[in-house]
Amino acid sequence: MAVGKSAIGQQLAQQLGARFVDTDVEVVAQHGTIADIFACRGENAFRELEARAVAKAIEEAAGTNTAGTNTVISLGGGAVLDSGTQQLLASCTVVYLECDADTVSERIARNSGRPLLAGDAMERWRTLFATRQPVYERLADLTLDVRSGSVQELARRLEDALEQLAAAPTAATRTPAATRKVEK
Repeated sequence: MAVGKSAIGQQLAQQLGARFVDTDVEVVAQHGTIADIFACRGENAFRELEARAVAKAIEEAAGTNTAGTNTVISLGGGAVLDSGTQQLLASCTVVYLECDADTVSERIARNSGRPLLAGDAMERWRTLFATRQPVYERLADLTLDVRSGSVQELARRLEDALEQLAAAPTAATRTPAATRKVEK
């Protein structure tokens, strides 16, 4: 949440000449703002819409990837908590954008439209992150430290790491031991 998934993902897609899908944008385009969905229908309804958007994005990406076109998909921070989404991600290269509270505090302060961060936003972020971090780490094929660097620099480092991962003999192995940390 607030680590730069959309900006870095969009930049990476541009560098790769790939299609970019932001599942939060897809949900908003079809159902209204996330804040309104939370207010009117609740978090569970949002998570269901989010899971459908992720499934559709992965399904469409699988169809286009066979034609030689990659897709970069940015998921909302809580999307990976859904077990169905976790299963779908097993067929994808998953990148965890690693950060800390200092990295996101300014972004969170500027954007008060995050329903899960109502009240003491940073305390809520820390609580959510503590729950999500183990899942992010478990699912990740690559971990990119986003605490420093411009969006362009981070996307370049990620592109290099993805190329190395694709060339490595362990690229087909999805185990925690195969997870690679992208160095600065």
